Amino acid sequence: MKITVKILNETFTVPCKDGSQTIGWLAEETMRRYRKARSELAGRSPGFQVRRARGDGLLDSDDSIVDVLDDNDFVHVVFSTGCGGHGGSALVPAGTHYQEPNEYLSLDGNSLTPEDLMQLGKGLYKIKLTDDSLSKVKEARKLLENILTENKVCYGINTGFGKFARTVIPANKLVELQENLIRSHSAGVGPPLTPERTRMLFALRINVLAKGYSGVSFETLTRMIAAFNASCLPWIPEKGTVGASGDLAPLSHLAQGMLGEGRMWSPKTGWGEAKDVLEAHGLKPVKLGPKEGLALINGTQLITSLGAEALERSEAIARQADIVAALTLDVLKGTTRAFDSDIHAARPHKGQIEVARRFRSLLHSELYPSEISESHRFCDRVQDAYTLRCCPQVHGIVNDTIDFVRGIITTEMNSATDNPMVFPQRHEIISGGNFHGEYPAKALDYLAIGVHELASMSERRIERLCNPSLSELPAFLVEEGGLNSGFMIAHCTAAALVSENKVLTHPSSVDSLSTSAATEDHVSMGGFAARKALQVVEHVEQVLAIELLAACQAMEFLRPLHTTVPLEKVYDLVRNVAGPWDKDRFMSPDIDAVTTLLQEGEVWGAAKPYLDDFHEREVKELRMGSPTSSYLMNLPLHKLRMDH
Repeated sequence: MKITVKILNETFTVPCKDGSQTIGWLAEETMRRYRKARSELAGRSPGFQVRRARGDGLLDSDDSIVDVLDDNDFVHVVFSTGCGGHGGSALVPAGTHYQEPNEYLSLDGNSLTPEDLMQLGKGLYKIKLTDDSLSKVKEARKLLENILTENKVCYGINTGFGKFARTVIPANKLVELQENLIRSHSAGVGPPLTPERTRMLFALRINVLAKGYSGVSFETLTRMIAAFNASCLPWIPEKGTVGASGDLAPLSHLAQGMLGEGRMWSPKTGWGEAKDVLEAHGLKPVKLGPKEGLALINGTQLITSLGAEALERSEAIARQADIVAALTLDVLKGTTRAFDSDIHAARPHKGQIEVARRFRSLLHSELYPSEISESHRFCDRVQDAYTLRCCPQVHGIVNDTIDFVRGIITTEMNSATDNPMVFPQRHEIISGGNFHGEYPAKALDYLAIGVHELASMSERRIERLCNPSLSELPAFLVEEGGLNSGFMIAHCTAAALVSENKVLTHPSSVDSLSTSAATEDHVSMGGFAARKALQVVEHVEQVLAIELLAACQAMEFLRPLHTTVPLEKVYDLVRNVAGPWDKDRFMSPDIDAVTTLLQEGEVWGAAKPYLDDFHEREVKELRMGSPTSSYLMNLPLHKLRMDH
């Protein structure tokens, strides 16, 4: 009998003979193996709990293994001191490494970009506030304290919340009011955010507070920044927000950790009780003053931080989709005439023009000739299928959609979304509705609809690569078809992902359910819009990975001919992680490897220097006469070569 046991980021298979040993023995034996593997922990004997991976059930250390576990069962050893804590495996994947950054990014509440936020999520920077933002924070807090001194009634400061907005709270209960708000609103469910997404949410909330409209104290904000810089990350379930009044549940879990309550993780300690993790870093929990609980949780930062990731990944996969499609077009012996600059100048959408320009840079040209293209110049094909010919028109609107969404998300990232809002210059605190997530919700629904089309086009091109009636290639891109199935089921996977996206692109923001006893009678459902957008983008990345593998496999049947230099560089990149298919083999690892290349922007990186060189040289556009032109007058050759 053997049991698989996980401690922090390490997993061990422990043989248990007949299973008569106790759960306590299993934990001790696993920790012995862990200490042996990680010599720096030798001699330490932290307390622990043992939990079953399925159902998270707590196991009694005195029980016999055979009585409570099955052969090949999986359990977690969970440290009960600062070395770790319940639930760590769900948040921190095996192999997670974190190196504390030395550089700082200054936040002022006005200039954070989605790219900056992604860098903060990856742990590449610590953060600090500008002097101007610190002054604004202090001014807003001073006004709030003056209002309390004058015994004025103000929503969220000395009243209840939502339906209880007219209930005045006595002065001696104001701190309890804020603490109760955090605890009661920490009602999220589902898997937790990853460390990267938790950092993004954390940093974005700090950025919003730095604008100086929330009334949070300098001390509270300073402690939040210190926790972020130590990468002390609370447990934040991803589900539970309706996107108005802001992302209350996830932001409450963030605030709960800052209070020293609930669970928290850091690279130094692993999982533990929040107060213990903070203490291990020499940090103190936040002590809330009046209005501060509300200041920490009222806003759209979950929607916007997840949306920023979806946006950045969409941009990366959109430009790489042009490269993948160009390679497919060349191996399918398509025509380049559809990318003629005059065609696109006649319909001058920005994205369409840019995609067509990119295709001209990648495909057959004087600078980068393609032997494949030359081999069929005098064929009788007039035009290609839409998924080849119409890439500028379809990929183009995806690019324009991304540009539109970037504007919305960037504005939202640098917006005060609290309620009520503090205006020191006017000496007023005003209730409003900036917490409503309709802007990012609508934008992210639109993003999902737009970026999905990249996969929709890609799946049809995979079909053309695999179907011998639509190409001059072997069925499913493999020799000895029948004995080998080749890309048959890889195409099915692509079709399945595209079909899922058709459901996921249904806009969540068209729905609304009244909450808080009809006080919050219209909500954005933006949290789901953001999560769906991320899922759609991931599916697009995977479908394009399959197409890229298929296009590279098609190249094997066209050798010794070569495509253009930039596309050959992409082929070489793919072949570094996935070899040609001589016969059937386990395909998922290759799909995962190429998906990673796309997610890390490696395909773009391989081609971009050649695209830049093409444009810097101002290479003349080739307009070679051939039967692929619908009509071409008998003009001298030099008339057929024109500038962009």
